[in-house]
Amino acid sequence: MKLLSALAILGTVVSNAAEQKPNRYESLKQEMRQSIARGNAWLKSQQKPEGNWDDDALPAFTALALTAAVRDPNVDPKAAYPEHIEKGINWLLSQQKSDGGIYNRGLSVYNTATSLTALSSTGRENYDAAIIKARKHLIDNQWDIGQKKETDNLNDGGVGYGSKNDHTDMSNTYLAIEALALSKKVIEDGKHGDQPDLDWGAAVKFLSRCQNLEGSNDQPWASNDPKNKGGFIYAPGESKAGEDKLPDGRTALRSYGSISYAGLLSFIYAKLTPDDPRVAAVKEWLGKNYTVGENPGMGAQGVYYYYQTMSKALAAANIDTLKLEGGKEADWRKDLGEKILATQRENGSWVNDNGRWMESNAVLVTAYTVMSLEQIYHSIPE
Repeated sequence: MKLLSALAILGTVVSNAAEQKPNRYESLKQEMRQSIARGNAWLKSQQKPEGNWDDDALPAFTALALTAAVRDPNVDPKAAYPEHIEKGINWLLSQQKSDGGIYNRGLSVYNTATSLTALSSTGRENYDAAIIKARKHLIDNQWDIGQKKETDNLNDGGVGYGSKNDHTDMSNTYLAIEALALSKKVIEDGKHGDQPDLDWGAAVKFLSRCQNLEGSNDQPWASNDPKNKGGFIYAPGESKAGEDKLPDGRTALRSYGSISYAGLLSFIYAKLTPDDPRVAAVKEWLGKNYTVGENPGMGAQGVYYYYQTMSKALAAANIDTLKLEGGKEADWRKDLGEKILATQRENGSWVNDNGRWMESNAVLVTAYTVMSLEQIYHSIPE
């Protein structure tokens, strides 16, 4: 009865392999635990005397390093934080502006979303006031330019970098959605009074307009061709992975890996069910394009960002093994964990030889990668 109750709570199906080898992840867990400790030790060595990491104009670097630090399984979540973590959190809090955002040189959504996730990851009530203000900043940055519904702007429902003079995109939208979902526990009990929330219906419409799925995307670039169906692009009408010419003369915007996992995670936080055609379609695309060797559609570009969205999305989806083509299944935790462990440098850090999207920055990439390992570690079924 205890086993059945545990399965019901998890809401997931344990594979036959797991039943036969309940400790099959034990060795990997120990290796990841050590790797996480080495990665966080390297990050600690890179902290600036003021308490921040890397560029003080971009609090996101500090926020990502702090998220990696507080989620470390080697750190007692109930004990007082080590001095360097407290110093980092205090620096981050000191960057909060009157509009609730945590930013310095623009990019207010990106910096605020990553900072909100870091503060929420602590689980400590003394940061509630800052969390509530940061939440409002992100909600205020959801686009709705006030046009009629039948002619609304393609950016509506999404979130951009923090200006409503350019456009929205999947990366900022997913980061904002994630931060709001992870911080919602702060406002759920009502002790802070009525609090605003994202327009989730509009958000789902925006997400759908970034997915290659003709049945739910009302835009002409949506494609059901086998190569792209179900996957995501960067923004309505824009893909970082280029285009495909279809036999019927149309042009398809290519789906790619990191943003498709961001789309799956966003759908989950928006409470779409697993049997929703949009969720089923993106999982099918991810299964067809499964790899830990590259960012599908982008090669080495943004591969560590890809690992982060991959680990978060598959864990949130309660997927133990991802269904691939031909009836095969992939143990993504083992595949991704081993790949990441193999690429850690001797000093404990990671870096991408391809520098697009700042992945030549070892602080950024190490924080990404430690967070990916922690996501795998904490998602392993007991």
